[in-house]
Amino acid sequence: MKQYLISMYQPVGGRPDPEFLAGVMREVQAIGDELRAAGSWVFGQGLHAPDTATVLRPKDGDVLVTDGPYAEGKEHLGGVTIITAPDLDAALEWGRRYALATTLPIEVRPFQGEA
Repeated sequence: MKQYLISMYQPVGGRPDPEFLAGVMREVQAIGDELRAAGSWVFGQGLHAPDTATVLRPKDGDVLVTDGPYAEGKEHLGGVTIITAPDLDAALEWGRRYALATTLPIEVRPFQGEA
């Protein structure tokens, strides 16, 4: 089976209402539990805010280190899940479930180097 990255993008700014967020987290946990039960779970975790990022840029034979996100934007990568799935359609179905549960944009991408 191929591995797929499911990326969750969230808006920059404050956190959602705690009651809403608790419901989202319950649904996300349920999806993770189903992925584990199906043998498709590889890894998943949320990320800290973009202002915790450190960017390394090669320049003139050296590497510049800067604080903050790689790119400023209205959305940022909030978390990732890696799954195995028999094909893209199956991976997209898991992505759809995450999109409905989180109300966030979700990107599904296959990893290179797999049959």
